[in-house]
Amino acid sequence: MRAAAMTLTSTRGFIAILLSVAVVQGQDGWGVTYTSTQICALKGSTVYMNCTYTSPVNAKITKTFWFTKSDGKFLDLKEDSNYNSRVTYICDAKNCSLKIIELKEMDSTQYKFRIISPQKLYFGPPGVNLSVIDRPHLQVHVSRSSCYSGDTCVQVELRCQSSCPLPDNYKYIWFKNMDTFQSDTSSYSTNISSEDKISCAVKGYETFRSPPVCEFTPQSSSNMSPFSGGFYLMHYNMTGCIY
Repeated sequence: MRAAAMTLTSTRGFIAILLSVAVVQGQDGWGVTYTSTQICALKGSTVYMNCTYTSPVNAKITKTFWFTKSDGKFLDLKEDSNYNSRVTYICDAKNCSLKIIELKEMDSTQYKFRIISPQKLYFGPPGVNLSVIDRPHLQVHVSRSSCYSGDTCVQVELRCQSSCPLPDNYKYIWFKNMDTFQSDTSSYSTNISSEDKISCAVKGYETFRSPPVCEFTPQSSSNMSPFSGGFYLMHYNMTGCIY
């Protein structure tokens, strides 16, 4: 099974790539492979939806295109007044990408790929469902934590997560007590104290930070287990900050 890449590029200057399990549908040698059936993207960004397709050896392909509306007509997005000034097809051999710039919330719908030949009129289900959101809804989560015996120092591994899962390669900014960290990734490991307040944001969308979390307290001393270097692994609660 061949997998295709799907790339999200923000007009605000970051690039992200999402790779996921391909979905393949085929019939009599005809088929379309999508990277995913679900994409989440931010309003104002640029999205690439890629696919590969197969056809019988003797088939003559006369046209390929992406569409959202069928109504029995399968309207090419390049001929759709809602898209024609914002879409580009990037096709090579049997790979074809749909590029949509300046994403709008109204672009949230299902996209499918159409193949036309004298032998067959084919479109590849199930298609790609695009969800365009106006802002990332973020939460900070702890994926691992540790401390010195005696709780003199605490180190946590944090992850910035979105309610609408974003690609791993989006760039992030981390904030501790209003100061930024030098990190571009969705996860970050740092030392913290019980007074620290931690939040995160997607680069280019810094206005929409996650709610700050603080009060890093151990759930139970029974959760402690030996770890290398004199550390103890622990699970920590993170609660909303009270001002």
